[in-house]
Parts: sequence; C-alpha cells; structure tokens
Amino acid sequence: MIALTLDEIARAAGGTLVTRGVASPDLVIDGAVHTDSRDVRAGDVFVAKPGEFTDGHLFAPTALEQGAALLIVERELDLEVPQIVVDDAVVALGEFAREVVARVRAGGRLRIVGVTGSNGKTTTKNLLRAVLERVGPTIAPRASFNNEVGAPLTMLELTHETEFLVAEMGASGVGEIARLVRLARPDVGIVLKVGLAHAGEFGGIEQTVRAKTEMVTDLLETDVAVLNADDPRVVPMQAETAARVVWFGLGHDADVRAVDIRAHARGTDFVLELRSGERREVHFQVLGEHHVMNALATTAAALELGVGLADIVSALESVTLAERWRMQLLGGRDDITVINDAYNASPDSMSAALKTLAQIKRPGSRTIAVLGEMSELGELSGEEHDRIGLLIVRLGISQLVVVGEGARRLHITAINEGSWDGESAYVESADEAFDLVKDSIGAGDTILVKSSNSAGLRHLGDRLGEWFA
Repeated sequence: MIALTLDEIARAAGGTLVTRGVASPDLVIDGAVHTDSRDVRAGDVFVAKPGEFTDGHLFAPTALEQGAALLIVERELDLEVPQIVVDDAVVALGEFAREVVARVRAGGRLRIVGVTGSNGKTTTKNLLRAVLERVGPTIAPRASFNNEVGAPLTMLELTHETEFLVAEMGASGVGEIARLVRLARPDVGIVLKVGLAHAGEFGGIEQTVRAKTEMVTDLLETDVAVLNADDPRVVPMQAETAARVVWFGLGHDADVRAVDIRAHARGTDFVLELRSGERREVHFQVLGEHHVMNALATTAAALELGVGLADIVSALESVTLAERWRMQLLGGRDDITVINDAYNASPDSMSAALKTLAQIKRPGSRTIAVLGEMSELGELSGEEHDRIGLLIVRLGISQLVVVGEGARRLHITAINEGSWDGESAYVESADEAFDLVKDSIGAGDTILVKSSNSAGLRHLGDRLGEWFA
C-alpha cells in the first residue's frame, strides 16, 4: 500500500481516529490491509469486518499480537493500538481503496482494467496479469477477490510504481458492480458473458444482464468497452456506453477472433486473427476450448493498453492453469486423467466442461463425470439440471456419478433416456463417490469432477488426483 498518515486514512475511510498508545495522527502507515487476522504482519492494517458466521472484532487481539499498526473497527476496542471507528467497515474499506486508487492514478502511470461476466472472470484476470506484467508492474486479485471486500483489498495493494490494475468485479445483485466501478473506474471494461450463474440471486436473467451492463455504463468516451460479439445478451450493451467498443468472438464481425480451433488434452490450439488482417498461431495450454474466448478478451484489452501482439501471444502460451480447481489436470498413473473443475459451476460452465471431457477422450477408454449441484439457479434449477442430464447422454459420457440431493435430477434425467448406453449412480457423499470411482476406473480413463463450490467436490477432485498420481 502507498504510505498514508493515520489522519489521511481516517478521512478517506470516513471514520474517527482514536490514537491509543503513543501514536500521533501523523504516524505513517504503509503496510498491507487485511480482513483475516491470520494474514497480518508487522505494520499492517486490520479491518474488523462483521461476517456471516463470526465477527472480525473478536480477532483484533490476534491481529495486534501479530503486529497490526492500525485497526479499522465499528466500535472502539480496549486495545493499545490506533483505531479508526467507522459506521460500516465494508463501506469504509471501499472508500479507503477509492482514495488509494485516486492518489496512484494522479501520478499518471496507472491504467485499470475491469473484468466481469457470468463465467471466465478469474481465468481472464489471470491471463491479463500474465500479459500485462510482461510490460509493467501489475496488480491483480488473488483467488476470486471480486466482491465488495475482495476488490478493495486488491486495490489497496497499489503502489506508486504500479502501471496496471486488473479489477475482477463479481456481483450477486444489481448495483454491486456499479459500486466497484465507482471505486476504480476502468480505462478498459470487459464483459465476457451473461449466463445463468447466480441467476437465482439476481432474480432472473434480465436482472443479471442489467447488473453486468454496469461495467460499461459509466465509461467515458476516451475509455474502451471490450464486449463479446457472440453473446446476444452482451451485444446490446454497446448502446449503453459512451466508450469505444472493441469486439471479441469467433464470428467474422469481431475485431479480435479465433479461427481453426483444435482442442486436445494439452489445451487448445487456434489462430488468432485481428481485424487488421494480422494472424498468429497460438498454442494455448489452458484446458478447455471455452477458455479461448477468455484469451480473446485478454488480447483485445491488452492491445488497447499498448501491449504488442508478440508479447500477448507469448504470455498466453506460458499459462498452463486457469486457477486451482478450474479445469486442473491431475492424476497420471496408468494414463488416468483427473480434471478438477469443482470450484464453481453454472449451466454454461458445466456444459463446457462436459464437452471438453468428451473431446479429449482417448480411443478405447472411458469418460467418467462426477457431478454435484449447480447452485444459485433459483426457479431455473430443475430444468437446467435436466438439460445437463440430457447433454451427458448426447455426449456419450461412459459413466455418471451424481453426488448430493441437490444434483439428483442429473441422475434421474440420464437414466430415463433409453438411448444412452452409459451408466449412472447416485450417492449421498463425496466419500461414497471416491470409493465408487477408484474401484471402477480403468487405464486411460478420464474423470471430470465438477460442481458449485457449495457442494464441496473440489477436495474430492484433489483426492482422486492424488490417488491416481
């Protein structure tokens, strides 16, 4: 974080400074900012955020023991450390981040890229980081720091030397992306896709579209909106922004597009083609043909930020994993492959993962899909699980293992399709799924583990990967 005095931080956060101990308002703080006391080190700032299951104020003594130089709290604590008392710690965190972004941007070096979409945000964020750090100091979120807490924490990592900030912006309701955009207005705003992920929380697909549109509505004429030319829910966003629009996709109308796409077990090869006519062969090592769209969005944004095409392609080819638990290749013994993609799941990402499973099947081997619930779909949950069950049949997946009551309709739909010569089993727990799979697997088989995070199957994927390593 950039260096600020206690008084400057208090004014930025909209709070009252309580100087306990020997500290004065002019004391300079330049440590990192955390909401998890376990991450605090000497000189850092701890934000005591009330949580869903516990209260961050309970962990303030631990933060102090580990060297916290400042606490941001909603009530004064009996601790000998400077404290800034605020009405709402999360709001204060955001305002603190807004001030840091503004000060760094005033230096004239910082360019900001915002990324949103129902799927692909984290992959695109990681690809952008790989590309942009080739040409300048870059800050991008750890894991999926993309909400009202995670995004400001990322912004607070800025220094005066930072040239690029990649801000992943997720939401579960209308207005949340707009708030994040106001904290750090992007120079380039990317909208990847609008799908059914979290549709239940948003209150329907129309509300999801409205929320994702917030990425581009406040962009200026001098900014750039990078939009998916292949998504009919994204295309109308061009009418909602003053920014210049750059299109990515697979169609001929895209400014940045991919042709001659060839998916395989080591990733996807494709030809990157620009509207200028320039073409480059790309050997993209991230598994799953659907990640090509994320590579195209990354390319479009990076070109607008002045990165050369050769550097972009080189960086794209250097990335081997989108993120842990996202199309992560494990296993290896007896040519058994485990694809752990159980960090999250929506109808779009579930379909894409299953299609990849079918595409990379070895001749004479079997494909096994171990699937859990796609959560947060609201009233669409039943029909979307049915649709995925039918897709499993159409793709000819050899074996389906459904885990948990929330995903049971996948099993019922698949077994009711008489045209399918595969087999399906329903189990209640990840332990049962593990035992079933390890006892039925054969040499050369490929296993996909996929579910929403709430189903907890990512650890099953790790366990299977270790078993067959």
